[in-house]
Amino acid sequence: MKLIAIVGTNSNTSTNRKLLQFMSKHFSARAEIEICEIKQIPAFDEPEDKYAPKEVQELCERIAAADGVIFSTPEYDHTIPAALKSVIEWISYTTRPLINKPVLIVGASHGLLGTSRAQTHLRQILDAPELKARVLPSSEFLLGHSLNAFDEEGNLVYADKLKELDEIFEEFQLFVEINNRLVQDHSFKTEQNKKFTWEQASQGGGVQ
Repeated sequence: MKLIAIVGTNSNTSTNRKLLQFMSKHFSARAEIEICEIKQIPAFDEPEDKYAPKEVQELCERIAAADGVIFSTPEYDHTIPAALKSVIEWISYTTRPLINKPVLIVGASHGLLGTSRAQTHLRQILDAPELKARVLPSSEFLLGHSLNAFDEEGNLVYADKLKELDEIFEEFQLFVEINNRLVQDHSFKTEQNKKFTWEQASQGGGVQ
């Protein structure tokens, strides 16, 4: 199974990066997890020539080729970072590779709540018509007190959270397998969704 893991911040010291690095190593026998940074992607601004920057196109190609996507998001002022929202806007503007793509949301924060509000907002965003990702339902991984969560080798030291992460990842793998079989059987729906525009929707001709 090939997965893309997106570090949902442009911070150089984020524990969300550490979380994804640990997941990539810890689950290496069960999945290939490629970690993608968003630091190099410019803020969204609709280009005059309608072509997204090369960095955006490359990220979209990686998402399209993957079996599933993992987002690890911090929480800034009760929501996701502006940098992550900007990247998602680029994704919805281009080839829309998240449509029908299985997604797992995780998050790490210095405080107790572990990005609970940010994860809720990210779920709402990913359900937009131009994104329409299939987010693993009824599951969330919230890593609080993340500054002390990893040892010098990058291993997750909280035994209870490690057990929880193992269970959620196993559930996500099953979710990916089931979802991708369904999508293969109904691939025309994916292509219909990718052609959605708000202009058509306002005229009654959008994808229903």
